[in-house]
Amino acid sequence: MSAPDVTALLAELERSAPDLADDARTAVEWLTGGEPLETVTQLDVCEFLWYTLPLKVGGDHERLAHSLGRLLELGGLERYAALCTSPQTIRILHAYAQDGEEAGTAAYQEALQATGVLPPDVPELQWSMIMGPEELGAHVACSAALELAIIAGETVDRVALTQRWLTEPRADLGGDSWLHRVHGERLNRWVLGRGPARRELAQPFEVRLYAPVTPQPLPALHGLLSQAEDSLPLRLAPSPEALRLRELAERELGALSRDGARLALTDRGRFLLGSPEAMWESVTRLLLARGEHEFEVSAREAALMLLADGVLMSPAQLRERVAEVVGGEGWHPATGLEDVSASITALIGQLTALELAFCDELAIRLTRPGQFAALAALRAHALRPRKYVNST
Repeated sequence: MSAPDVTALLAELERSAPDLADDARTAVEWLTGGEPLETVTQLDVCEFLWYTLPLKVGGDHERLAHSLGRLLELGGLERYAALCTSPQTIRILHAYAQDGEEAGTAAYQEALQATGVLPPDVPELQWSMIMGPEELGAHVACSAALELAIIAGETVDRVALTQRWLTEPRADLGGDSWLHRVHGERLNRWVLGRGPARRELAQPFEVRLYAPVTPQPLPALHGLLSQAEDSLPLRLAPSPEALRLRELAERELGALSRDGARLALTDRGRFLLGSPEAMWESVTRLLLARGEHEFEVSAREAALMLLADGVLMSPAQLRERVAEVVGGEGWHPATGLEDVSASITALIGQLTALELAFCDELAIRLTRPGQFAALAALRAHALRPRKYVNST
């Protein structure tokens, strides 16, 4: 049975409790945004009462919550009505009023987690702080599924339920899955995000990055970690690549630790050695790891897109093309090509140490596994969750 019409409920409240009608009207308009009351979920009610109401709505917040509760009760939504006047809601509103926004927000987040209806991050998807329409739809749908399972008295594995709800084809999506929709939205935003040169370069990757990239063997890194497994002294060839590989394994992956003249395998290194998939994911994520400035990420990203098909480029050509792309994005590095060169040099150093690229003074080219690594790095970067700028 669908929930009663909001207009009818307000008319009934005007007759039974006219002093509450105006506040109830204000509260329900904020809660529903003009949508039918039957679309409201527990997550909607909690977010309104514990976040939107105290931060965005003027007036007596406890009275507004009480008035909304009376309206929801008239509509037969007793569970939601009880939330409006619960001791928890009163405590959170008092936290905002007496201790400020930070304390109120902390209380809201703690209470929201405790409800069990907040979809958790899962291996397939880390939720964004700033959601597009598709991701918001997926988040609401997963929350509603969690709520229904809790109401039914089921023992709820929140991660497993969220994974299933995200990945299963759904008739209401025309056979598509929510995960596919969210990935498509994030890829499209990644392609269209910045200047024309960058968009032109990224456009062909929108389709190519939909599917996961097949992990490739990393024999150079695997061999190094295998040598260190028994904390043996390493007799490294005195090449820049060998030294860079050891530095990468130790400082960037946390896979090795120094023990005098020896290098020992850490717990992290032992895990990577036993899981080729985890080693591949860790290495490819390094290629676009956030540096001191987002500019470095943009330069590395452009370089990987330019090299991803295994084309042969001179270092000068690569620097010039990357500078053109990041310049079109609005970056104006203080030292021009030198800043671009530093970012590219660091990236190529990682790739060559891992035997994912060949490089000399005349030419740079990714190996076949290197091309896969470039695509994997770009895909992980494109599908990353959106966060606020000041978020760590």
